[in-house]
Amino acid sequence: MAALSDIPAAPSSGARTTKLAIVGAGAVGSTLAFAALARGSARTIALHDVNRAKVEAEVLDLQHGLMFTPQAQVIGSDDVAVCAGADVVVVTAGAKQKPGQTRIDLAEGTIGLMRKILPGLVDVAPDATYVMVTNPVDVVTYAALKISGLPRERLFGSGTVLDSSRLRVVLAERCGVAVGNVHAYIAGEHGDSEIALWSSASIGGVPLLDWEPLGGNPPLDAAVRTEVHHEVVDSAYRIIAGKGATNYAVGLAATRIIEAVLNDEGRIMPVSSLLDDYHGISDVCLSVPSLVDRRGVTANMRVPMSYDELAGLRASAESVRAVQRQFGF
Repeated sequence: MAALSDIPAAPSSGARTTKLAIVGAGAVGSTLAFAALARGSARTIALHDVNRAKVEAEVLDLQHGLMFTPQAQVIGSDDVAVCAGADVVVVTAGAKQKPGQTRIDLAEGTIGLMRKILPGLVDVAPDATYVMVTNPVDVVTYAALKISGLPRERLFGSGTVLDSSRLRVVLAERCGVAVGNVHAYIAGEHGDSEIALWSSASIGGVPLLDWEPLGGNPPLDAAVRTEVHHEVVDSAYRIIAGKGATNYAVGLAATRIIEAVLNDEGRIMPVSSLLDDYHGISDVCLSVPSLVDRRGVTANMRVPMSYDELAGLRASAESVRAVQRQFGF
């Protein structure tokens, strides 16, 4: 019986097709593959994992749904060659976060794994854009840049894209509006030192700090904003305590990043990239609103920040940089 990676590609029509490679067939990787397949994010989805039985089972399960999705093929293998020629490589492999464990606690094991897998990935997919979706994402992204030698534009982390979605969901519920009417970002570390950018947030075109409550909802005063921020920061811990891992929302968040690259969207997203004199912050990977297109992360946007927000961003940078130093970066 042929390996799943030996399944022939669909006949070419001559048009450019897209290939997404996902490294890691765990909860996040397999959910990401499902989300990308259902959304039609790429024409080929390749799943790679060292556990051959696991990756082959995940691929077979996904293939059985192909008649219900946009046209695509799904392949997978324990051989890194399955990622060859990918346009985007998403790395989800890493140490699993346990209840009560911080993302920083995961750094040592995950950085060690990056040293093993990144050289082989770059060999087979040298022109790909790399997106790190493994924790602690900011530290791992910085380490991956150093290990791989890839330019900062083409290797970045998922950052606070998910955190920003969590913030918008909570604000939408508090204000009684649709999530799509809320525009707000979480910046800094994807972790405990992350900050909410209230100064640039808006709801239906109204600056959040000027928002007047609708339908008897409470005002978004400082106390409520602090409460909302705590809810966002604590949400991952609550999910992990209840079911062992976060996977659905991060899978959807990652597909939007992938689509921004593959479709050359020029979308502004708070991904984690290497900063260079961003409000005086350099040589650390942090999330700030950034322009994402086919070239990767091409610009970091200097959004308005209050004194406290800027101080929080600098403190977050120091927190991440301290962890980098612990691992020799």
